[in-house]
Amino acid sequence: MDRLAERIRKLPRYLFAEIDKKVKEARDKGVDVISLGIGDPDSPTPDYIVKRMQEEVARVVNHSYPPDEGLAEFREAVAEYYGRRHGVDLDPQHEIVPLIGSKEGIAHIAFCFTDPGDVNLVPDPGYPVYSIGTLFAGGLPQLMPLLQQNNFIPDLDNIPVEAARRAKLLFLNYPNNPTGAVATSDFFAKVVQYARDYKLIVCHDAAYSEIAFDDYRPISFLEVEGGKDVAIEFGSLSKTFNMTGWRLGYAVGSRTAVEALYRFKTNVDSGIFKAIQQAGVEALTNPQMEPFIKDLRTLYQRRRDIAVQALNEAGWDLKPSQGTFYLWAPVPKGYTSTEFVSTILEQTGVVLTPGRGFGKYGEGYFRIALTVDEKRLQEAMQRIRNTIKFN
Repeated sequence: MDRLAERIRKLPRYLFAEIDKKVKEARDKGVDVISLGIGDPDSPTPDYIVKRMQEEVARVVNHSYPPDEGLAEFREAVAEYYGRRHGVDLDPQHEIVPLIGSKEGIAHIAFCFTDPGDVNLVPDPGYPVYSIGTLFAGGLPQLMPLLQQNNFIPDLDNIPVEAARRAKLLFLNYPNNPTGAVATSDFFAKVVQYARDYKLIVCHDAAYSEIAFDDYRPISFLEVEGGKDVAIEFGSLSKTFNMTGWRLGYAVGSRTAVEALYRFKTNVDSGIFKAIQQAGVEALTNPQMEPFIKDLRTLYQRRRDIAVQALNEAGWDLKPSQGTFYLWAPVPKGYTSTEFVSTILEQTGVVLTPGRGFGKYGEGYFRIALTVDEKRLQEAMQRIRNTIKFN
């Protein structure tokens, strides 16, 4: 008997789980697959973090439940990092909560503020979890189109006033997945005023805050005057330190929002293994962080330039992105985004992500993840260039 809850029956398959399935099917057929579909760094976690983890795993004191609020050492490390990196003063006790990866915090924040029938303002295209978390909480996503003519920044003036009045949360993500766009402090200042006008909590996903190129420095939403009063910002060690599988992140900002998320989490999870939090302390405070991140940016910038050059030689007219390790490009005429990436997979063995998977306004685009080594990336781009031209 089908006893599934309605929310599960209506839930679409998770985009990246479906990509994994297609990759497996192709490899089972003997295809030499090069996956540029999922944003999972191919480089290892730095040795100094791994060494700290090994030491902490062996310590018996770490084999018990962690404190509900997370280790004080980790919260203090996050506060120190924000002060050093962004000039933002955070209270480790009341303005920081550790997360089992930023994804779970982003998914759960809607439960803290959204009642059935409420609205949340969600960027489109965007990370699917913004909408999914809203729907799980019984809310309604109000899409904010990210359009190329607006540099993939939402036009706040075009959000229906009635939707804004009903809204509880406004989600943002810069540097942006999937478009690679970046935001200015002037835009963030406008968002602060907008949040005050409509009594919103801004949820800023800063997962790619250290992945930036060409001397661009991504800013924290909390750097902007009044930002900490209206926003909760989600950070992650996944992309910054190649720690996707470690599942360690944090939320910082508004005391009201941080306290609400902390209260929710203490009722649904039991925290993060203490050894992982100690490894996070090492990641954020060890002096080797600076050269490591510098080298990581150089690595992704080289890959970005290889991919942009190859696509432009095939007829595209792409400008290099300033942030994230993604490229966002239009599909050729005559294809939907799904048709295009399916054609590329069938004819070349290269996996791309269809823009439609990131929302209604992602249709007409595809995303490339620069998460394979240069030799394989060059091979992938050569296959694409030899197969199709942009028209």
